[in-house]
Amino acid sequence: MASFVPYTYIQCPCVDLTSRSRPVDDAPSPRSQDLQDDDDERTFDPRAPRSNYSLYPIEYLLYCDVCSQIRCPRCVAEEIATIYCPNCLFEVGSSSLKTEGNRCTRSCFQCPICIGPLAVQSLESSPEPSLLSAEGANPLPTSGPWILACSYCNWNSSEIGVKFDKPQGIFSQLQRLRHGEDFSKHSTAGDVSPIKESATPDTAKARFAALKSFYNTQNNMNSTTSGALSGMGDYGFNSPGALSRIMNLYSGNNTSGLKPKAKSSIMREADSAGEGFRVADLDESAAITKLRQGGWDGTVTGDQAKSQVEEGARFADELWPIPYLLRTKRSKRCPVCRHIISKPESKVSNTRWRIRLVANNNIPSISIKPLNPPTPTGLLKPHQPVQYLLTFKNPIFDEIKVTLATPATTPGRFASKVTVLCPQFTIDANTDTDMYLDDVLKDGDKDGRRRRGDEGTHQAEAGKIWERGRNWVSIVVEVVPAPLHIEELSDSPRKEGESEADLGPLKEDEDILEIPMFVRLEWEGDVSQDQVGSTTAGKEKDSREKKELAYWCAIGIGRISQE
Repeated sequence: MASFVPYTYIQCPCVDLTSRSRPVDDAPSPRSQDLQDDDDERTFDPRAPRSNYSLYPIEYLLYCDVCSQIRCPRCVAEEIATIYCPNCLFEVGSSSLKTEGNRCTRSCFQCPICIGPLAVQSLESSPEPSLLSAEGANPLPTSGPWILACSYCNWNSSEIGVKFDKPQGIFSQLQRLRHGEDFSKHSTAGDVSPIKESATPDTAKARFAALKSFYNTQNNMNSTTSGALSGMGDYGFNSPGALSRIMNLYSGNNTSGLKPKAKSSIMREADSAGEGFRVADLDESAAITKLRQGGWDGTVTGDQAKSQVEEGARFADELWPIPYLLRTKRSKRCPVCRHIISKPESKVSNTRWRIRLVANNNIPSISIKPLNPPTPTGLLKPHQPVQYLLTFKNPIFDEIKVTLATPATTPGRFASKVTVLCPQFTIDANTDTDMYLDDVLKDGDKDGRRRRGDEGTHQAEAGKIWERGRNWVSIVVEVVPAPLHIEELSDSPRKEGESEADLGPLKEDEDILEIPMFVRLEWEGDVSQDQVGSTTAGKEKDSREKKELAYWCAIGIGRISQE
C-alpha cells in the first residue's frame, strides 16, 4: 500500500451562497435568523458529494483584500485580457475572432498524427555550396513546391497530396485547395478539409453557410412579393409603420384603409449541391475495401479524430494539418466587490503578473505531522489515541488571533474522536528583520536538545500550545480512530427520527480519517484603499480596522487499519 501523505484542504465560502438559494417549489424562503441558527448547528462533512467541488489546496485559492474573503476558481469572474497564438505568440484582436474564428491564420499548424508543430520545407534540396558557380553570382533561392513537415514523426503534407506554391500564406492556400478560387463564397474561418475535385461545398460548415445563404434569399424574395407586413424574415417588426398597423387591427380604426393581404409565394427547398443540399451516401463498400487494404494502421484514433477541425475523418489519409487553437490570458475579479484579484501582463511573451493576490500570502497555512514516530505500517490502529502537531504559519505583518472548533466525533459511518488541546491562540506578526536567522537558531537548538534528551519531559497539556516561533505556532490534536467494523454499526443505538445505519461494504477512501475544522481569524489591518475616501485619505492613512475571516477546512490524518 502506498504511503499516506497528510493534507489540508480549505473550503471556499461560495458554497454557502449556493446552498442558501431558494427552492424551486413555492415554499417560502427561510429567514435570516433561521439561516444563522442552521449555520451554528450544521457541521461540515468533507465526505459529502458536494464537498468535492468546494475543497481546494491553499495554493489554488485567491484572496480579496477588500472583502477579506477567500475566492476559488469557481466563484471568480473572469475577463479576457489578451488573445494570442501559442505557436507564433502573435496577439489577435477580439474583433477578428468573429471573422477569422478561434484558429491562428498565420501559417501555424499542428501535425495530425502526433500534434507536434509543422514546419514549411521545400521538396527540392538546395544546391550544394561545393559546386562551381560564376564569380559574383548570387546563390539561387530555394524553389518550390513547399510542404508542411513534422520533425518528430516525419509526417508531411505530400502524403495526402497537398503541396504549396509559396512558403507564405499557408492557411489561405489550404482554403483555396479546398474550395477553389471562389472559396470565400462558402468558406468559414478555420475550415481546413480534404481537397475535392468539385468546388461545391462538402464540409459541414460550408454546407451550413450555403443553406443559410439560400434561405435568406428565399425570405427576401417572399417579403418583396407580399403586400402585408413587410420583412417576413423578421416578422416586419422593424418597419416604422408596423406598430401603428398592429394597433389599428386591435382598436378597429381605419379598417377600411387596410390593404388586402396578398398571397405569399411558396418557398422552395434546396435541391442542388451549390445550395447546400447533399444526398446521403449509404454505400459503404468503398470504405470497407479501404479498411481491408490499410488495416488497423490506416484508421484514425479517437484523439486524432477529435483534434480535426472538421468531423468525419476515418482513415489516415483524411487527416489534415490542424491550425493552432488560440489561447487567452485572463484577469479575475471578486464576484462581490468586482475588485481585481488577479491580472497578468498584457504582453504575450511576459509571464509575470501585474496583480496576484493569492491566499497563501494572506491567510495562515496549516501543516500537520505526527508528534510521535509512526508505526512501521503507517496505519492508525483503532481505539489507540494518536497525537498530531498542527502548525499555523502567519504570512502577514499583523498579529492574528486564531480560534478553532471541531466536532467531538468525525461525521460519517465510523465516528472517530477528536480533541484540540489548545483551540484558541495568537500568532505573532511576520517581520522582515532577521527573517531566517531566528528559525535557523531555534531549529538548531531544538535538535541539540533532542540529541541530549532534554525534551523527554515536554508533555502536551490542555490549553497550552506546543511550540511557538517567530510567526508560527504548533498545537496538539489528539484523535482516537474508530474501528472499521460493519457489524458494530447494526448494534449501535439510534436516536429518534434517525435513519437506519448503512450496512454496505467499505467505500473508496472511507478508511481515511478526515477532521472537519472550523477556523476563525481576527486581526487588525490597514484600511483598504477602496474604503478610504479621496478627501480623507491623508487623515486615515494610518488608521486601522478589525478584520475577520472564517472558513471550514478538511485535514487528512491517515488511514485506519482494517484489522
